[in-house]
Amino acid sequence: MRPKYEYGSEVRLIRNVRNDGTYPGTEVGELLMRRGEVGCVYDVGTYLQDQLIYRVHFLEAGRTVGCREEELIPADAEWIQNRFEFRDKVRILCDLRMAGQLIASKGDQGEIEGVLRDDQSDIQYNLYINGQSICIPERALEPAAATADPQMARGGDYG
Repeated sequence: MRPKYEYGSEVRLIRNVRNDGTYPGTEVGELLMRRGEVGCVYDVGTYLQDQLIYRVHFLEAGRTVGCREEELIPADAEWIQNRFEFRDKVRILCDLRMAGQLIASKGDQGEIEGVLRDDQSDIQYNLYINGQSICIPERALEPAAATADPQMARGGDYG
């Protein structure tokens, strides 16, 4: 196994990193670093002799975290930060239909179940809304707290 990143390489996280039980002083499952953060590699090691683990120092957060190679890209690679995260409450900006049936109306509120980043130019989300899980593009969503007036939330289009 040859490391892709060397000591001093600047890297960006492409996934949220949570405590797997190996980070002291935080609860298991607690968010350590958000995707999009940039850090500097200062050590490379192995885990169970088959995974490379990079110790990455995130200067702005003042935290050093172990990251797997598949969680990192070069810091200068194309990156668009997603607007929403797991469990964020959002409002949809258009009616949603599945097999011709209306499952949600413009302005209905849902919850983000996952972020899909297969293509940097088009971020998608798994959204739970009205008892359904669907995949929806970021451009069709707004934060649930974007407006206090429900009538205002139903206006406009997302195009």
